Amino acid sequence: MRLGTIILYNGEPFQVIWSNRMRTAQRKPVMQTKLRNVISGKVMEYSFKFGEKIDEADVTREKASFLYADEDGTHFMNSQTFETVDMAKDATLEQEKFLKEGMEVQILRFNDKPVSVDLPIKVELKVTEAPPNVVGNSGGSITKPVTLETGLVVNAPMFIKEGDLIRVDTRDGAYVERVS
Repeated sequence: MRLGTIILYNGEPFQVIWSNRMRTAQRKPVMQTKLRNVISGKVMEYSFKFGEKIDEADVTREKASFLYADEDGTHFMNSQTFETVDMAKDATLEQEKFLKEGMEVQILRFNDKPVSVDLPIKVELKVTEAPPNVVGNSGGSITKPVTLETGLVVNAPMFIKEGDLIRVDTRDGAYVERVS
């Protein structure tokens, strides 16, 4: 079981986000895993026993560009066929705060239905609001909350100011670096 592999478990696609082969004396080995449901995003732990059959899920990935989001859902354009791909709001709610117009993403399809969006690991976003620096507050790793062009609020170092372009990690929403 490699990390990132998408398997079929109870009829639903799950992505392997952690795995560990465990073998104890006098027993058959088991594969401990953490699985994330591709459709709902819920994480579960499961130990596969030796000889248990595991099927790889029939998923396809397609490149798309983010167009816009509204109350109906999130809308993308397939980069090769130029077709519009509409996704339900609840399927992309967590990713919306990182999406900006024209951004390239990968859409995951399960049974020809779009189920989730794979974002790049790091995205560059512009700072729209940043509180002013406080003189004498430069010791250590002091941070301040800054608002980005998508409405996302992240903690960034004191030297970040309005108009700066910063890189943010999409896995945890943390500040990575300022882009020069």
